[in-house]
Amino acid sequence: MPSLTRRWSRLWTAVTALLTLTVTGVAVAAVAAADPIEACTPSRGAIVAVDFRPWNGQVLRGCDATPTTGFELLHEAGFTTTGTAHDGPGFICRIGNAGFDGGTQYPTPEREACQLTPPASAYWSYWYAPPGQAGWTYSPLGAMGKVPGPGEVQAWVYGGTDIGGTTGRPTFTPDEVRAAGPTPSPTVSPTAGPGGPGAPPTEAQVAAAASYLVGKLTDGDHVYNPDGEFVDYTRTIVVATGLAASGGQDPALTKIRDYLVAHVDAAVFPDGTGALPNQTNAASLALLTIITGGDPRDVDGRDLLAVLTDRVCAGADVGAGCTAAGDFAGSYAPSTHAFALLALDRAGITPPQATVDRLLQWQCAGGGFADSLIAPGDPCTPDPANTGAALLALSALGGHSTEITAAKTYLTGAQQVDGGYLPYLGAGAAESYTTALAAQGLLAVGAAEPVAAARGFLAARTTADGGLTADATVTESDLVATSGALPALAGQNLATLTHRLGGEPPQGPTPDLAKGVAWLVAPTQLVDGRYYESFPGFPEFGLTIDGAFALAAAGLDDAKLAAITDFIRGGGKVGDSEFTVDTWLGIGTEFPSGGAIGKVAVLAQATGHDPTTFGGHNLITALRDITCTRADQATGCAAAGNYRNAPSVFAQVLGIIAQLRAGQAQDAAAPIGFLKSLQRANGAFPSLIPAEGSGDEVDSTAMAAMALAMLPDDPDAVTAVDKALTWLTSQQQADGGFPGAAGISTNSTALAIQGMTLRRGTYTPQIGKALAFLARQQNPDGGFNVASDGQAGSDVRASTQVVGGATGISFGTLLRDVHDLNPTPSPSPSQSPSPSTSPSPSPSVSSEPSATPPPDAMPVTGGSIISLALAALLLIVAGVVLLLLARRRRTITDTAGPS
Repeated sequence: MPSLTRRWSRLWTAVTALLTLTVTGVAVAAVAAADPIEACTPSRGAIVAVDFRPWNGQVLRGCDATPTTGFELLHEAGFTTTGTAHDGPGFICRIGNAGFDGGTQYPTPEREACQLTPPASAYWSYWYAPPGQAGWTYSPLGAMGKVPGPGEVQAWVYGGTDIGGTTGRPTFTPDEVRAAGPTPSPTVSPTAGPGGPGAPPTEAQVAAAASYLVGKLTDGDHVYNPDGEFVDYTRTIVVATGLAASGGQDPALTKIRDYLVAHVDAAVFPDGTGALPNQTNAASLALLTIITGGDPRDVDGRDLLAVLTDRVCAGADVGAGCTAAGDFAGSYAPSTHAFALLALDRAGITPPQATVDRLLQWQCAGGGFADSLIAPGDPCTPDPANTGAALLALSALGGHSTEITAAKTYLTGAQQVDGGYLPYLGAGAAESYTTALAAQGLLAVGAAEPVAAARGFLAARTTADGGLTADATVTESDLVATSGALPALAGQNLATLTHRLGGEPPQGPTPDLAKGVAWLVAPTQLVDGRYYESFPGFPEFGLTIDGAFALAAAGLDDAKLAAITDFIRGGGKVGDSEFTVDTWLGIGTEFPSGGAIGKVAVLAQATGHDPTTFGGHNLITALRDITCTRADQATGCAAAGNYRNAPSVFAQVLGIIAQLRAGQAQDAAAPIGFLKSLQRANGAFPSLIPAEGSGDEVDSTAMAAMALAMLPDDPDAVTAVDKALTWLTSQQQADGGFPGAAGISTNSTALAIQGMTLRRGTYTPQIGKALAFLARQQNPDGGFNVASDGQAGSDVRASTQVVGGATGISFGTLLRDVHDLNPTPSPSPSQSPSPSTSPSPSPSVSSEPSATPPPDAMPVTGGSIISLALAALLLIVAGVVLLLLARRRRTITDTAGPS
């Protein structure tokens, strides 16, 4: 538990952050009372190192034994920071430490005013290295969004880097600043995982596994069991499902589906229609029918959903195939029961509550689900495969966050070093089928790290003939292992998998925008129902407007849309803070922000307001007045036509869209000409302005296409849009996502959808794949992950972009006039997130460290006792804060995304 000294440190940090706003930026002080460096070990706490050598200093490091964010780590390790007036305290503009130059923060105000976002050529870049990683990884998340893992080391380095962090990395190694002790072996992810899995599956491996299965079919349409001399319908259904997940082999899949339709009663009622059904086949065939675009209510006249719902047990009756109330009569395992629930939900039927309750009865104390259909009160032995199936069902049903979290925790802990899962406790080796089902469940609930490890395990089981072995102890391919593993191998799960046969190209699932909106407007995200913040007490205006764009596009909560718009239009003032929309815009000051002005203008237009009188400003005139006539670094001009202090294509585009929507094409001519000049020969646009050294970027290319598409009578603009979209679609990954700064990014994918929708008729299949990717990144709470291969968990910035981008509506045409709308109520998620109050840490007795570092050790910070005078001051401040909190209680959640 944190010491009492540390609790005061955190209070002082929060109070100062809330009350201190200076003309040179947003300053956040921290008491230099860090955990002693010895409190961090290779498996506990995190180390942060800051390089002050550009100012003739040295590398200083500090420890936080229980970090929650990178921002907290920096402060609890004894460093102080200053944000920018434009972005708030969450964007680190200056860093200081009492161990260097008396605590002076660098760069000093003479070098960097910290009014606007610093240029990419001179700022504090943020890096991390998980345990065992020899090199640094550039963090795509800001310090408020990055969660340090146990044993992780982070670094802050001043200078320049590009948006992907391919340059400017620290010149010291992670091992030089790690906590003392042996370094663990590399893990699969920055924060967790069992370590040691194989390489991720390739498209070639997925295709080869599908070909192997087709080769095992009898007559090309079913699986025959030569030992029992019967048609194996169960395996036939699993093979067909695997082929659907592979995305190929449609001729074979069609033949299998037609065979199953023709033999539906033989598959579902092997002992006759008067006997108990094979509920495994009924549920699995219903799912396959849904996945391939059919109607499970009419499979050659058989209603598969009724087979399930008509046989819900009222109580225990062994003769009737019932072990307890809520069973589906004839079920063989919890996995069968879970697939039945999943089929009903995907068909739009709410499962009987007794069946949902019965599933939850099988959850053991440790979070896993039972290995058999135990009766209530029986001993519970957890099973990874059944737990994975249960997660598939619960993810689709919605809610049940406590049960989902417990199941994820169980599966994460049960994962073996090689990424696989044991089929039962005490088994000699991890098994492919069990691992695949566990991976599907984890994939459905957004647990990226263990999923990556499990898929690596499966990839390592592939053989020369394309099939997978049952486990690591055998060398021959196995039909059951291969068919069961193929969905996970392909990165798919049965909760979202869609592969329609015939008709339109496969569109895949789409994000649930109602759940996304409900998460975005929940009080834990949308503070006071009006704004988002990246730091307590400081609204992040850009992110707040992104939220408004999302609500305008989705059209599902007009009341909150109006509240956000009025908040921005009214100046965005919160409490006594002087950080307002006017501060952010900088109109009439030495630091006008072209991107911010353009963004607010588009907000006004998208909500039916007049941008010439919005918030007391004529935003369209302001854009005209800050259009550069020549390059001038001192005034924030990269070239003629650039808006002042618009350092990215994204910012430039927002200004152009605002001017064109206002009918000011003549004033926009120079900015449009400058934008056109930034397009590269391959059709892409760079991220940054100036463009030298900035790589091609999906986000910027999509935004530029949206702006230039507003010029249908300009042949050059039409050609530029076509070239941009050709390049854009070439960047789509096999899973449907698009690359961004954070990896395979939901934000970039959503923007790509908006771009591709400009030519919907040409890019329908690509749009469908992208929507399916976004659907897979939606979490049970309704929010979205930042990236498929990054830190899991719902993120406000990513979620705003996905909700708006998934509609395909361009910022050039987005309109939901709040004047003409009857406010719609906030959509209710199946389980609304409830505010939680962090428990106060219990006071603990702390002792001063007495260890003396060796002569060649790097300097460390922290470990001193706060003076009695400072403690007295803190007591006074604490009293004020507690009084304020008593008068205004609310939960504050840090939701900052990438800076």
